[in-house]
Amino acid sequence: MEVTDIKIYPVDEEKLKAYVSVVFDNCFVVTDIKIIDGNVGRFLSMPSKRRRNGTFKDVAHPLNPETRRYLEEAIFREYESVIGRRGNEGPRPTREPRQSAAPAEAGAEPPSREGS
Repeated sequence: MEVTDIKIYPVDEEKLKAYVSVVFDNCFVVTDIKIIDGNVGRFLSMPSKRRRNGTFKDVAHPLNPETRRYLEEAIFREYESVIGRRGNEGPRPTREPRQSAAPAEAGAEPPSREGS
């Protein structure tokens, strides 16, 4: 498994720093990953769904520490690159979204902020 694309969508909030979309092997995308500045440092919050009882359940996540570390390193490296280029321009994605004939192409639009 290889990360073949990362899109960073910076936000201007106290703890939430960015939304992230990651493409694996040019054929599978995971969206709604969040970069959070927590009390003990920066971490990734994987996409989750609210259950009926009010708790949250991850819908996609690494199955082992090595994969989590691989993802964190790749995402944080791209985040730092984007923030360094961004300067005072304000939040924007790392690249322009692709134009596609398929309207529901995953990763073409910034992730929704519902449930955040």
